[in-house]
Amino acid sequence: MATIVAPEKTSPIDDAYVIKKSCRGLGTDESAIILLLGHRNASQIKLIKQAYREVYQEDLIKQLKCEISGDFEKAICQWVIDPVDRDAILIHEALKKAIPDYNLVAEIVSIKSPEELLTVKRAYHKIYKRALEEDVAAHTTGKIRKFLVGIVSTYKYHGDEIDEIVAYSDANTLRDEIQDEQSFHDEVTRIISTRSKQQLLATFNQFKDIHGTSISRALRGAPEQEFFQTVRVAVKCIKNPQKYFAKILRNAIVGLGTDEDVLTRVIVTRAEIDLKEIKELYLERNNISLDQAVAGDTSGDYRAFLLTLLGSDGY
Repeated sequence: MATIVAPEKTSPIDDAYVIKKSCRGLGTDESAIILLLGHRNASQIKLIKQAYREVYQEDLIKQLKCEISGDFEKAICQWVIDPVDRDAILIHEALKKAIPDYNLVAEIVSIKSPEELLTVKRAYHKIYKRALEEDVAAHTTGKIRKFLVGIVSTYKYHGDEIDEIVAYSDANTLRDEIQDEQSFHDEVTRIISTRSKQQLLATFNQFKDIHGTSISRALRGAPEQEFFQTVRVAVKCIKNPQKYFAKILRNAIVGLGTDEDVLTRVIVTRAEIDLKEIKELYLERNNISLDQAVAGDTSGDYRAFLLTLLGSDGY
């Protein structure tokens, strides 16, 4: 379930005026921007952007970038971007890094339904004038290239029908390839990239029943860690995305420094989907609420905005 609390009826023109007023004068009223945008869903924000352009002949995101900065700016701008475009941009940025972030690509792709992935691919093509598969192939090599191109390219069956015989066979095939250091691991790529989500869940259950350990744990101890780490991210996102996000949020917060990119991405991208469930898992596994953890590890307007998306405006 979502964590943001958006009013059912809003006026895009009135909202655009509030934002414009907040940006006028010598200083920006960040609190007003947080209060408004932190309580608007994607559909409402889309209408605000249209109204802002029609009334003021300005792009809302460009206006916000002129007024705010730092992690607060990144969070606000990610929130205001259309969710499908946001996914496309996040994948593009992950591929363009000096060291490409294969795990992020696997994360975004693996949590999508076939139709959702298709819309992301269309958005990617519209924004960058290239196919997503083309850029994934251009920025990867070897086994990771085969795997990522595979999971990006395939349009999977999305129904509930499963074949337990196939699940049993696939579970054994996965086990054999994970343990075989000489394998090209083509079967790992074939199974993960072509089987439906429900079929893969059946396979993962069979894997644990047959071999006495989860496939995630088996992948963690496998050789060729870079390849299998990316496969493991895909597997975890297919099995239980909420558990996966609770874990990476914990990793982003705990330690010497905060990983603001991960913190922002997860809270922003899941606030309208399943952030409430992620919060519940976070509390269950860490004995501290996500709201408390975020409040203790961030500050200023960035802190206030993330807490608003978490549903804790006055924390």
